[in-house]
Amino acid sequence: MAEHFPRYDLAGQSVLVTGAARGLGRACALACAKAGADIALGLRDVTSGPGQELAAEIKALGRKVLPLQMDVAKLDQIESAIAQADSHYGKIDVLINNAGIGPENLAENVNEADFDATLAVNLKGTFFAAQAAGRRMIKRKAGCIVNMSSQAGTVALKGEPIYCMTKAAIDHLTRCLANEWAQYNIRVNAVAPTFIWTDGTKPALSDPAFLKQTIASIPLGRIGEPMEVAGAVVFLASPAASLITGVSLRVDGGWALP
Repeated sequence: MAEHFPRYDLAGQSVLVTGAARGLGRACALACAKAGADIALGLRDVTSGPGQELAAEIKALGRKVLPLQMDVAKLDQIESAIAQADSHYGKIDVLINNAGIGPENLAENVNEADFDATLAVNLKGTFFAAQAAGRRMIKRKAGCIVNMSSQAGTVALKGEPIYCMTKAAIDHLTRCLANEWAQYNIRVNAVAPTFIWTDGTKPALSDPAFLKQTIASIPLGRIGEPMEVAGAVVFLASPAASLITGVSLRVDGGWALP
């Protein structure tokens, strides 16, 4: 009998990435395109320069790309974008639920507006994007969802209680969806990064004292790069991970080790 070796590519698949314009979302979109997938870009502002530049980069890789207006804090935009992607490509094989925000504040200073905005994007947006894609995947009896969690779902980070809470919730939501949808051949996993060099983290990491303190907590001794997170996402989306579901894969350099 011929051996069936693991396949780490996404050839022939269509992938929708939320929060795709910058940072981890951009890296995930490019990595999936490089792995052979056609890409739908969920963008908070479809007319933005970064979104248009990313679309051009994906085309340069020889893949199809569909920019979509998709502010995940707005349920009508979630449903519209996923419907468009499904119609355009004939299917959504993979949803990468990347969009997220994290206003920083000590617990005693958190205001209602920041609380509501964080939950609206990180939890409500993640769930309803998964639901909209999941309904279509259920009909096809195939699909894969990768949620963007964080080490903050496991370890407590001072000044980020609401962000940490939402990421812990994403970890458990991932397990719940994996359990419910396994019967439809839908895999649901999460990736949980440590501090990664992105536009969002650079202001904090530019503080030498904070950078030193952060690196001291990472056994591998460095800040991660976006493509290191994207590599884990591509793996979980690929056929090589066909028996993996309900997992939150830490990409944290060892921070959360016991």
